[in-house]
Amino acid sequence: MTEATVADVLRHVTEDRLRAAARAVTGIPSPTGREAPLAHWLADRLSAAGLAAQAQHLDEHQANAVGRLRGRGQGPDLMLYAPIDTLTTGDPELDLPWIGPELRPDMQPEARNEHGPFVSGLGASNPKGHAACVLVVAEALAAARPPLAGDVVAAFGAGGMPTNAIYPERQNTGHGVGCSFLLERGWHTDHAVIAKPGDFIAHDEVGLCWLEVTVPGIHTYVGSRHRLPYRNPVVTAAQVVTRLESWLADYPAGHRTATAAPQGVIGSIAGGWERMLAVTPAACRIRLDLRIAPGTPTLAAKRELAAYLRQVGAELGVDLGVELVLAIPGTRTPPDARIVRLAVDAWERTNGRPHTPVPDNSGATDANILRARGIPTARVGMPKVASDEFDVDFSRGMNTVDVRAMRRLCEVLTRIAVSATSPE
Repeated sequence: MTEATVADVLRHVTEDRLRAAARAVTGIPSPTGREAPLAHWLADRLSAAGLAAQAQHLDEHQANAVGRLRGRGQGPDLMLYAPIDTLTTGDPELDLPWIGPELRPDMQPEARNEHGPFVSGLGASNPKGHAACVLVVAEALAAARPPLAGDVVAAFGAGGMPTNAIYPERQNTGHGVGCSFLLERGWHTDHAVIAKPGDFIAHDEVGLCWLEVTVPGIHTYVGSRHRLPYRNPVVTAAQVVTRLESWLADYPAGHRTATAAPQGVIGSIAGGWERMLAVTPAACRIRLDLRIAPGTPTLAAKRELAAYLRQVGAELGVDLGVELVLAIPGTRTPPDARIVRLAVDAWERTNGRPHTPVPDNSGATDANILRARGIPTARVGMPKVASDEFDVDFSRGMNTVDVRAMRRLCEVLTRIAVSATSPE
């Protein structure tokens, strides 16, 4: 493929089109488990552009969108993939008070033009700005019709966020369930590119273990505290949490790789009846997310934590239970794999400088699902938004996208698409 081919495709990728696409996908709510309306909108757009497309339902409320732009059948097939569910819901009954005292405008599924090149709204950058880039590139390829040897599949996965079920219909609605279902139903390609945040090419990602620590205690009544045996597991849990936090801070040093610095956080504590504060519970539960480097067995991570907690339990005089409640292994595509080499070349041509791998990563995406199912996968995305007009905290970074960065990502994706579908 020549530079003229790339330029012909990119004529159809304008900042106006990208802004419109970002606003459209951001304006359709898609919390994990409720992605079907957005999936249908995406499938309709792909069909209108000329792709063979469909909304693929996992149940009544959750669906993927996927479409195929057929090549000549003489080269490898490529998947351009992005998840479409948001980390939070935009519903104050579900998000407050854990996200903050109120839902700011950027935390709501309403798209807004803001401060020049920016679009904001729930998930406007992650994942929806990235999904909008995949959509616009697919439409541009369909409009330009370059002579592709292989097929390009544009895929948008439900359930890509690290969450268990929000709604009661089905328990397995997050952690890559849509991506897994997509592949189970035959949408395999020779290689894939996932669009997720980070202005670099990644060939591997950490996995994750969710673990539950049970702190035992004695169920008793406040009026009998001075008369009966007393061990409040809420108080003991506070001591366990303090020790765990220190252990988690030191954890990356022993598990660092060339690209990963796996982290861990305590995300939840549960214990006792909120309706009945006059009694102590017999147990308190602590749940944490522990990231694991590619190649680290999930049981090895569990056993490492369990060994530490045996020491803590001995100090505190309690028997602390540890259970693995969720596990997704980290994965790796060899850095010399064709899709990684082509992605690096596309990034360098777009940015006009050599690509340098970024170390200390600890984010996990559906790339782990793609690689685990045998599809060599590279990851590329946009940098976190920066502006002098507003402060960028974690939520703002998720919920604000720069259309100029979208245009650069689209160029990278286009270059990959026109090269990766050609015979080697």
